[in-house]
Amino acid sequence: MKIKILTLFPNMFNEFIGESIIKRAKDKGIVEFEIIDFRLWSNDKHHHVDDTPCSGGAGMVLRPDILIPAIKDNSCSNTYKILMTPQGRLYKQNIAEELSKKDEIMIICGHYEGFDERIRDYVDDEISIGDYVLTGGELASMVLSDSIIRLLNDAIKKESHEDDSFQNGLLEYPQYTRPIEYDGKVVPSVLLNGNHKDIRRWRLKESLRKTLKRRPDLLTNRKYTKEELELLDEIKEEEDGEK
Repeated sequence: MKIKILTLFPNMFNEFIGESIIKRAKDKGIVEFEIIDFRLWSNDKHHHVDDTPCSGGAGMVLRPDILIPAIKDNSCSNTYKILMTPQGRLYKQNIAEELSKKDEIMIICGHYEGFDERIRDYVDDEISIGDYVLTGGELASMVLSDSIIRLLNDAIKKESHEDDSFQNGLLEYPQYTRPIEYDGKVVPSVLLNGNHKDIRRWRLKESLRKTLKRRPDLLTNRKYTKEELELLDEIKEEEDGEK
């Protein structure tokens, strides 16, 4: 996969693409980055990329005669162009899965007050990472890139992301490691008995329990399996017994 990022602050990405899993994926040829400073498409001597809003208002707006040529000059027929904006569709794990199947994506980072509305006609998608506003799209583009890259073949072990939170619509089950006992708290015995059937069932049950407690909205309209319904009944009985 190739990821192109249009930004006014290319140096912000140096550490991001030079560390950890992202660096390893890049070094292995799994992903290729191209960080593009779209200020280079400005023709005036001060390299301005923005201007005041028509009819007045606070802030500055990114100009279409700068950003649209930058988008066109760095796109090809299979480039999937994404505008990072608070007005975009809310980013979810299923969108990360969808984007991980693209050959080439372009992520366009906004800044200042926003984009000239005409720029929207030159992109394929608009994405928001949450209901809040950042000073620019750079951090959001890193979030997007990270969540996509870890899904690419051989970026990490497949089993490392198959049970992630949101992967199956539930939060991830609790994880434990050594020491088995610490400060009076002990790893659940089911995780130590080597019975894979029991472990799988425990993990599903605890995923359901955690989701019910922390993100019940994720369960709205969920089509439960027979096993999940049985586990939900067990959870309810356990909680009723604690009251």
